[in-house]
Amino acid sequence: MKCQRTYYSEPLTLVRGDGAYVDDDRGRRYLDFFAGIAVLIVGHGHPKVRAAVHDQVDRLCHTSTLYLTEPMLDLADYIVERAPSGLDTVFFGNSGTEANEVAAVLARHFTKAPNFISLSDAYHGRSVWTVGVSGLSAWRNFGEESSHVAFAPNAYCYRCPLGLKYPSCEIACAKAVERVIETAPAGGVAALYAETIQGVGGIVTPPPEYYRIVKEILERHGILFIADEVQTGWGRLGHNLFGITDWGVTPDIVTSAKGLGNGMPISVVLARREVSDAYGGPHINTFGGNPVSARSALATLEVIEEENLIENAATVGDHLFRELTSLADKHPLIGEVRGRGLMIGVELVRDRATKAPAPEAAEQVLQACKDGGLLVGRGGAYANTLRIQPPLCITKAQADEAVRIINGALTVARAKYATV
Repeated sequence: MKCQRTYYSEPLTLVRGDGAYVDDDRGRRYLDFFAGIAVLIVGHGHPKVRAAVHDQVDRLCHTSTLYLTEPMLDLADYIVERAPSGLDTVFFGNSGTEANEVAAVLARHFTKAPNFISLSDAYHGRSVWTVGVSGLSAWRNFGEESSHVAFAPNAYCYRCPLGLKYPSCEIACAKAVERVIETAPAGGVAALYAETIQGVGGIVTPPPEYYRIVKEILERHGILFIADEVQTGWGRLGHNLFGITDWGVTPDIVTSAKGLGNGMPISVVLARREVSDAYGGPHINTFGGNPVSARSALATLEVIEEENLIENAATVGDHLFRELTSLADKHPLIGEVRGRGLMIGVELVRDRATKAPAPEAAEQVLQACKDGGLLVGRGGAYANTLRIQPPLCITKAQADEAVRIINGALTVARAKYATV
C-alpha cells in the first residue's frame, strides 16, 4: 500500500492519546511535544472536551452556516468577550487556510485596494491564495503565486535579513514596511499579513517594539493589519488568549484555528465591525461553525480558563526555555533558542561563528527524539529548527524528560554534524 508522505523514514501510526502522551500501533508510548502541529492545546482526550463532543453528536451534528446553532452562538459570545477591544465580529470556518482567505476578502472590500504585504519566511496556508501570500520558498510549490503580494523583511534577529544587530538596528525591519508600501503596485495595499510568531518559518519571534512600529506605519497609510494567530492563539504564548496582545497592539483582523478545537476542525476570523460590514456577501461555509466542532471549541476554551493553562504555559514554558538554553553550553549544534510560552524553537547550526544551517542534524535529532520516546517538530527557512509546541497542560517533570531526550539526541548528532 502506498502511503502519503509522513514525518519519519518509517511511518509512525498513532492509535490513541492521553494528555501529553500518544501510543502507536506497536504499543509504544511517546511524549507529544508537537501536539498535532500545535492543535491539542489542552492535551489528548480531555474528559470535558470529549464529553461535549459526545453530547453534541446526540443532539445535532451539522447545519452549515445557512442556519444559526446554539453552540456557534455560545462560542462567538465567549470569544468576543475575551478578544482585543474592537474585534467584535466573527466568522467560523474549518482551517487556518480558510480563515486567511476570508481575511483577504474582508480587507479588499473594506479598503478597495488589491495588493497585500506579507513577510519573508511566512506561512499562511495551503490554498492557491495562501501559498501565494506565504514567504517560505519550500511551501510555494504549487499553483499560481499571487502577483498582488509584496514581501517585507521579517524580524529574524538571529539571521537579520538586513545584516544588522538588535537593538542597535533600531528595528529597521519594521521600518522597511514603509518602503514596501511606497513601491507597491498600482491600486494600493489592502493589508499586511503577519504571523505573531512565525511557526513553520522556525519560531521566528519579533522583538518587543516590532509590531508597534509596523502598526503605526500601516495606520498612517490606511492599511489593515491581519494578525495570523493560527498557531499563537488560545494561550500558547503564556499571557493572554491572543498572542498578539503581548506586543501591545490591536490588529484589524485576527485569524486563528488549530488549538481552538483541540483536534476538531474549526477556524475563526475576528474583525472590527466596520471591516466586516464592508463585505455584503453572500458568504457561506458548508462545514463552518459545525455544532460538534463549536462545542469542542467552547469546552476547550473553558478548560484553558478553569485549569489556568495560560499561566501553566508561562511557568512551564519559562522552565523549558531555560533548560533548553542550558543545553547550548554543551552542544555547539545549538545556534539559538527562541520563542515565548510553549512555542519554542531550537535552531541547529554546523558552526556558531558562520551560522551555517544544519538541516541534516535537525533531521537526525528529530528521528532520535522519536526513538527516545519524544515527538517534536521541525521547520525554518533551512529546515534546521526544532519546533516545540506541546499541550499547555504539560508539567515541569514532562519538560525535563523532553530535555533529557533532546540532550541525548544532540549528543549523537554532534559527532557527525558539528564542526566546533
